[in-house]
Amino acid sequence: MKCREIIEYLNCLAPERMACNWDNPGLLAGRFEKEVKKIYLALDATDQVVSAAVAAGADMLITHHPLIFKAVKKVNDGDFIGRRLVALLQADISYYAMHTNFDSAPGCMADIAAEKMGLTDTCVLEPEGEMDGIVYGIGKIGNLESEVSLIELVELVKERFGLETVTVYGEGDKPDKPYLRCAISPGSGGSMVDIAIKEGAQVLITGDIGHHEGIDSVARGMTVIDAGHYGLEHGFVEFMQGYLHRTFGGEVEVMKEEKRFPGVVY
Repeated sequence: MKCREIIEYLNCLAPERMACNWDNPGLLAGRFEKEVKKIYLALDATDQVVSAAVAAGADMLITHHPLIFKAVKKVNDGDFIGRRLVALLQADISYYAMHTNFDSAPGCMADIAAEKMGLTDTCVLEPEGEMDGIVYGIGKIGNLESEVSLIELVELVKERFGLETVTVYGEGDKPDKPYLRCAISPGSGGSMVDIAIKEGAQVLITGDIGHHEGIDSVARGMTVIDAGHYGLEHGFVEFMQGYLHRTFGGEVEVMKEEKRFPGVVY
C-alpha cells in the first residue's frame, strides 16, 4: 500500500484542514509513493523514536506532535531537527504528523479523554467547526458520573490515565467540596482556562499549566489538575494502533513506542 493511500484514510479520521492555522500536520518528510508495509507510531519524533523506527525497518512513521513547526532553511545533521530528518530520509521512511486536527476531530483526542474520565452530557469546549453535521473542536466539557471530592477526582485522573503524580491548583482547605462539572483539554491547556470558566467548569484537567495560570484560576473559582502534556495524550498511540489494525488488517504491520514519560519525578 502506498503512503498516499494511507494518508487518505488518516484524513478520513482527522482531516488536515481541521488543524489550527499555526499548526503543521501532514507528510513532513519522505515520499508519497513509498510502499508501506510497516508503520511505527509515537507521540513525538524524538531521537529514540527515529532510531527505533529505523531499526525496526519501518516504512512510515506517524506521530501526534510535528517535528517541524516553522520554516526549515537547512536540513543537515548540525541540529536535532535536521539530524532526525536526515535519518528518516536516509532510511526512506515517510514521516506523517496529525496534531491539532487529531485533537479536534470527532472521536479523536478530546473524545478519547472525555470517555476515559466517564464524562456524560458532553459538548465541545472550544468549537472550531462541523464535520458531517457533528461539531468538532478542542477539549470537552461535561459531567462526571457522580459528585466526587477533589482527592477522589485526583485519584480518578491518575487511575484513568495511568499516572503516578499530577499537579493540583485547588481549594485544599475545602476537602469535601463536591465536583461534578468537568472540562478536559489534553495537551497544553493554558489558553483554555478562560473558556472553561465561562462554560461553568468547576475543574479543568489539562497540561502545561504555569504558576500564575494555576493560582489565578483558583482565585476565579476553578480548580485545575495538571496531568501533564504527555500524561493526557499518550493514548494517541494506542488509539491509532487500533484504528490502523481495523482499517488495514494484516496488510500493514503496526509497531508502537512503549509508554515512556519524558520527565522523571525524583
